[in-house]
Parts: sequence; structure tokens; C-alpha cells
Amino acid sequence: MKTILSTLALLLSSLTFYAQSGQPELEREAIKQYVNNKDTMPDTKQGKDIELVKKVLKNYNSAIEALDVTGTERFFTADSKIYESGGSEGNYVHYLEHHLTPELKEFKSFTFSDYKVEVQVDGNYAFTTETYNYTIIVAKDNAEVKRKGVATSVLKKVKGQWLIMISHNSSRR
Repeated sequence: MKTILSTLALLLSSLTFYAQSGQPELEREAIKQYVNNKDTMPDTKQGKDIELVKKVLKNYNSAIEALDVTGTERFFTADSKIYESGGSEGNYVHYLEHHLTPELKEFKSFTFSDYKVEVQVDGNYAFTTETYNYTIIVAKDNAEVKRKGVATSVLKKVKGQWLIMISHNSSRR
């Protein structure tokens, strides 16, 4: 009886956490696991880490859409590696200075659509795959460029913060 009460108390506290977190999909998963008599509850820490990783990616993508990447180096490790469409761009600071900033100056707008992200957390590392469409309007002639893109990244948790260590992206028409 004591074990059943402990289990119910754990379930109740987990469900309360999920309900307060505003993540109904995690709450449903907790209920599903309990109903299916699984021995383990969803890892609340991992769920939180997944959301934090998604937030880093979202903040970075929002900066790209704003055409203002000022301060985005805070999302990357100092020894990051950036790969774009078959080329090695060096670390993020180099990529920012020699590729991204000059490129964004040529754009009138950059927008993502149909964005999807998958995140897998394993300890202090997270592995992500982002798929999306993007549209660029070129400033000099208002030409529209539409592409499908994919990005894979490895993030590392450093001093409690998720940072992008390796990023590779490519696109096609």
C-alpha cells in the first residue's frame, strides 16, 4: 500500500509539474506511461532540456529573420564548427564576420516557414535536426529566392547553458 501511495504521489507531482509547464504533450505522455503501467515516468529534466535547446535554436533563427545577428555568438561554443552547403566555415565568430553578416546585408528580408525540429538529449549533449522552407528577398532588385533547408546541430551544455558546438546546414530548390 505504501508503494502505491508513493507512486500516486509521484504521478501527481509530475502531472502538476507538466500542467504548470504549459507543455500539454508532456502531461499526456506522463498519463500514458502511468496508464500503460510503465515503471518509469518521463524524465522531467530531459523534457526541460529539450525545451531549452529548442529555445536556443529559435532565438538564433529569430535573429536571422530580423537580419540582425548582433550578439548571436552567445549561442555558440568558442570552438564551434560551422558547415554550410558542403563547405567548412570555421568557428561561428569567423562565419559571422566573413559570411553571415555580409550576406544578411544583401537581404531585404529572410523568413522561415514550415519549421520543424527534432531534439534528442543525451547527458550534456543534444542532437538536433531542423527542416524548414525559407524565403529571401534580395535588397538590390527585390528578387525572391525560395529554398528548402535542413540543419543538423550538436549542442553542449556548458555551465548550465545549451550552446551550439557543431552546425551544418544545406538547402535545395
